[in-house]
Amino acid sequence: MNQSATQAVRSPMPWLIITAGALIAMLTFGPRSAMGFFQLPMLQDTGWDRSTFGLAMAIQNLFWGLSQPFFGALADKYGTGRVLAMSGVLYAAGLILMANASAPIWLHIGGGVLVGMAIGAGSFSVILSAFARNVTPEQRSMAFGIGTAAGSAGMFLFAPLSQALISNFGWSDSLVYMSVMMLIVPLLAFPLRGNANSGSQSHSQFQQSVSAALKEAFGHQSYLLLTAGFFVCGFQVAFITAHFPAYLGDIGIDARYAVIAMALIGFFNIIGSLGAGFIGQRYSKPYFLAYIYIGRSIAVTAFLLLPQTPTTVIVFAIVMGLLWLSTVPPTNGLVAIMFGTRHLGLLGGIVFLSHQVGSFLGVWMGGYLYDRFGSYDPVWWLGVGLGIFAAVVHWPIQEKAVDREMPAAQPAE
Repeated sequence: MNQSATQAVRSPMPWLIITAGALIAMLTFGPRSAMGFFQLPMLQDTGWDRSTFGLAMAIQNLFWGLSQPFFGALADKYGTGRVLAMSGVLYAAGLILMANASAPIWLHIGGGVLVGMAIGAGSFSVILSAFARNVTPEQRSMAFGIGTAAGSAGMFLFAPLSQALISNFGWSDSLVYMSVMMLIVPLLAFPLRGNANSGSQSHSQFQQSVSAALKEAFGHQSYLLLTAGFFVCGFQVAFITAHFPAYLGDIGIDARYAVIAMALIGFFNIIGSLGAGFIGQRYSKPYFLAYIYIGRSIAVTAFLLLPQTPTTVIVFAIVMGLLWLSTVPPTNGLVAIMFGTRHLGLLGGIVFLSHQVGSFLGVWMGGYLYDRFGSYDPVWWLGVGLGIFAAVVHWPIQEKAVDREMPAAQPAE
């Protein structure tokens, strides 16, 4: 048995850190994945159109992405726990403002800007960078899979929970109740304290300034291809999250199947994320990512061309669930392999910025093109084409550390 394998066996998983981070991922991912259920009841009460709600969710995704590198860098320097605590406070404030929005501007600020920044502060790249600092490289992919699966569990739990809250208390009070839940996040953040210079893997980090890390990353072809491909992931999943419940209503599917579908996506996403962590530890991550994007395009094409019934909705939800966030463990794993963990929050955050630019366009174009053409079909087919593009750009990515020049040896005195 080689030395690295021996280290993996002898180093137990830091389960307190993994559990706390997983619970935070569940809480931060849950409400934002259930936003689609609030669209129709909110618009019915306010008289706003779908473009208004779609723009708020697009702003949310954009500010998630824009804030991601910033919060990732803060976590690297000042500590993950502090950034995660900030996430819970921002989330609660944003949901409160969204619940009491008397005009679109307050919906856009609360549900868009504040919630978006909260997700950026409590998202996968921040949490997974803390995991990476405390697990061995051999454990990393599986730890990333557990963290991603927890976010999926949030989607699975909050789909029926949000619908039940809306049915019993109305959309506004439901947002207030969820805002209270977000105040649990600062309590869970304590075990994840520590910055990039702490953790069990700090001894193996390559010491590098932020500017040098950014210059290195933006000059690395595989990193740029990975960033371009992750744009597509954001476009696809954000469009479905925000518009799928309304789409099913448009094609005459009973509303309860929207809840079932989103819950199934969340549940099978747990399986897909854990499976991605397992597969990514053993096989080529770039090829695996390419197959995921091809699979998504095939699934959407089949769903659109086959008769759309409750049964096909359920099958589609199961397949998409398996492929939903299974991109996250191998994507973050590749960033860690390329550059190490020293600036993983920052560099992973930049990749997620691309994801969220895609999310912004997927959500916004869903609402805009629906209001223009009376159909979501143009966005569905655009997502199919983008999935093929993502598969192509992932294929040449090299799964290896960036070539770095060793510092010159100092001459003897």
